[in-house]
Amino acid sequence: MPYPRSKPPAVGIKANYPGFIEPALATSIAKVPSGKRWVHEIKFDGYRVQVHLKDAAVKVFTRRGNDWTNRFRKIAGDAWHINAGSAIIDGEVVVPTADGTTDFSVLQNELKGKSTKTVMVAFDLLYLNGHDLRKLPLIERKTLLKKIIAETDVQFSESFEVDGREMFKHACSVGLEGVVSKVRGGRYVSGRSKDWLKKTCAQRETLPIAGFALDGKKFDGIYLGRRKGRDLIYAGKVDHGFDTASAKDLQARLKPLIRTTQPYAKKIAHRGVWVEPSLLAEIEYRAKSAEGKVRHPFFKGLREDV
Repeated sequence: MPYPRSKPPAVGIKANYPGFIEPALATSIAKVPSGKRWVHEIKFDGYRVQVHLKDAAVKVFTRRGNDWTNRFRKIAGDAWHINAGSAIIDGEVVVPTADGTTDFSVLQNELKGKSTKTVMVAFDLLYLNGHDLRKLPLIERKTLLKKIIAETDVQFSESFEVDGREMFKHACSVGLEGVVSKVRGGRYVSGRSKDWLKKTCAQRETLPIAGFALDGKKFDGIYLGRRKGRDLIYAGKVDHGFDTASAKDLQARLKPLIRTTQPYAKKIAHRGVWVEPSLLAEIEYRAKSAEGKVRHPFFKGLREDV
């Protein structure tokens, strides 16, 4: 029996269903903005997704538009109960930990099996019941979003009208990833803009894996690269963040990519097993050296959604 859906009053611009929409992306900043122009949201540590509800069916797309509905079956099931005939929702898939924070590495492990702990945190509504909402102010879009996901397992990302720098300080003190600041009356703009700004408590970067190290036969970390034009520049070695299972899985993924020469534009002195730099690692670190090498890096997981 179809889930009963009611249609709220029409808002936005009447439009045909657009399909996948290029997501809005936040620009990294040194200081969180303050003032009445801005609202602030918690930055979550997960996979960015776009959920599509149309003709009583749900699809879940990654930020690049890849269909991951089968991988996110629980999310699709949760979203099926959203009170709308058609909708496109922007959000993040996370696994909440016991202390209320989110952790990308925990999400990675959860997705290796049948996920039961994943949750979607919804933060924007782009399309609703035959109407394009992207030109509406953010606050209006979020008001509509909150109504249609009420009484479902989809969580709502609250916007806080507080001092941004105080919120950032508090977010870091309780172990959150950071803060996303948004223009409260802003439209939804695809691509990276300065209407959405982000500040993380620790630095994060997605970098290609150029090789891995062995200590005898034991896995001893990965070598990273950073693209500079067509060249790949050495970006450091990571040997923290691996357990036995993740190290074994990563080696299995890297072995088919083994090559005889270093992929770096400028050869480095380290010994390693070199690979085609097609796998991307999510790395957390404290700082970068003058040469661009990550300092005190920690492996958070592979990124397959970018």
